[in-house]
Amino acid sequence: MNRDRARVVVTGLGCVTPLGGDVASTWKAMLAGESGVRQLTDSWVVELPARIAAPATADPAPGLTPVQARAGGRSERFALAAARQAWQDAGSPEVEPERLAVSIATGMGSVGSLGMFQERLRERGWRRLSPYAVPLIMPNNAAAMISIEFGARAGSHAPCSAGASGAEAIGYGIELIRSGRADVVLAGGADAPIMPLTIAAMAVMQVLSTRNDEPERASRPFDKASDGFVLAEGAGVIVLESASHAARRGAAPYAVAAGVGYSADAHDLVSAEPHGDATAFAMRCALADADAAPEHVVHVNAHAASAPVGDRAEVRAIRAALGRATRGLSVSATKSMTGHLLAGAGAVESIAAICALRDAVAPPTINLENPDDNLGEAGLHVAAQPRELPTDPGQAVALTNSAGFGGHNVTLAFVAA
Repeated sequence: MNRDRARVVVTGLGCVTPLGGDVASTWKAMLAGESGVRQLTDSWVVELPARIAAPATADPAPGLTPVQARAGGRSERFALAAARQAWQDAGSPEVEPERLAVSIATGMGSVGSLGMFQERLRERGWRRLSPYAVPLIMPNNAAAMISIEFGARAGSHAPCSAGASGAEAIGYGIELIRSGRADVVLAGGADAPIMPLTIAAMAVMQVLSTRNDEPERASRPFDKASDGFVLAEGAGVIVLESASHAARRGAAPYAVAAGVGYSADAHDLVSAEPHGDATAFAMRCALADADAAPEHVVHVNAHAASAPVGDRAEVRAIRAALGRATRGLSVSATKSMTGHLLAGAGAVESIAAICALRDAVAPPTINLENPDDNLGEAGLHVAAQPRELPTDPGQAVALTNSAGFGGHNVTLAFVAA
């Protein structure tokens, strides 16, 4: 790999997920193969065909200022909690405000707030709306609140590309540092989509699992019995830092954020392009950006949302992008445990990939009882138990794939530090 290129490293991790309220508890639950999917007990789910979801385990409300409590919805609170964890984990780096940036994505933002305010307007009139109504429905609200909290003046950005949003935010954060605009970036994504409108709308699309009586077995990436994905909520945020800035303050990085690749299916608003060509292109771009070869890849955290067409397409993409290097490659589909966190997914899965490099172990994929035939054809190893990884510092690469409705694809490449 090219040692002359300026490096971006990961120095802090934070998350709130259906498996735990922080990185340590989430990672422990992943390695144990636990599921965060539950039956919903709210009265509004009774008539819906999909009555399961993966709610976050932690309440992000504690520690909010009065303004944050009034101006931030559930999604923003998850983002703030994850950002605070990541910042503390990074050692609360001292950085000039003009050298600190934010890149925090959302897929749906506070869509629940929009519905609430629409109902209040209809029933009680415009004077009874909150003065924070506009911030509460802005998709950039989480990025803005984090920028204010940490005094980040180098830029506050909010990419929005559905389920690929969190990964795109991290990719943009890498580019902010490479371009010289920032030394440190808080990057990631958050969503809180477990609400009547979202579940009902996705139920009409027939993209959600209806395995209501067996919620923990509902998310089944790569399995022939998969019948759709499971909605989840939460957030993931990482601290990206120029290697030189981290070295000056003596910070030990978790990994190198070495590459990012983008592509678009240009195929359909919902369904993935079935051959996986665009996903393969994003993977090749990420490897080229990282100056890495397919043989360096030791692990892939797949998008693998438990959508049959998309999962099969991703297997084809991994095979096309990595060629012979797929033989025995360790692939994990952590949405089998977390469900789909939308914008939070790419960020949480990046954290899982970074932890996999750190601990030299790939997390398991649960509920894979009858694997799709093309897994074996591609030579991919998707294990029901944690699997040891080779992690040669500076060489071993972990990839994360993310995809979103509309055909958005992002691949991130992390290298063992």
